[in-house]
Parts: sequence; structure tokens; C-alpha cells
Amino acid sequence: MELKIIFSRLALHDLKEIYNYISKDSVKYAHREIQLIRSAANKLKSNSLLGRKFEKLDDELTRELIFKNYRIIYSISVNEQIVVLSIHHHSRLIAYNPAFKPEE
Repeated sequence: MELKIIFSRLALHDLKEIYNYISKDSVKYAHREIQLIRSAANKLKSNSLLGRKFEKLDDELTRELIFKNYRIIYSISVNEQIVVLSIHHHSRLIAYNPAFKPEE
């Protein structure tokens, strides 16, 4: 059974930032990179455990799929959907990612 993929607001913002950064050099390649990232995330529909456990959280249902230089961080929910929480470039510190900052 295929699960539904949902991109969180933050993940959509991440995609927009990736697009904007790459499009400074090439709109064509920016569009292509976004397509490839979405395609990688869509592989989770048929195998939600494809990614490894996300080390920052003690939770088996929060995982990350490594794709090129990106960490596609997602959560598997009980209602047959996968929520992409963030698309994080490996060169950035995960501590600065707003999706994983401690509650204040």
C-alpha cells in the first residue's frame, strides 16, 4: 500500500530556498534539482523505512533519507502518510534548522 507524501510548510520553504540558490546560476538546473529531490521523497511512498533513523530524535518514526547533498527528514504517521519535515543541506549545521530547535 502506498503512503501519501505531505511536505510541511518548512520543507516547502526549504525547496524554495534550494531553487532560489541554484537558479542564480541556472533556472534549468534549479528546476531539475527540485524535481530530483521530490522524486527521491516519492520513493518513500512504497518503502517508508527506506531512510535511516534520525539521530537527533529518539523516535523510530522520524527518519532521514540521504539524497545527494541533502537530508530529507521525514516522519511516518499512523494515518498512512509521510510528512517531510525538512530538506537539509549537509553543509549546514542541523542545530540551526528551525524544525529541530528545542521548545522555549
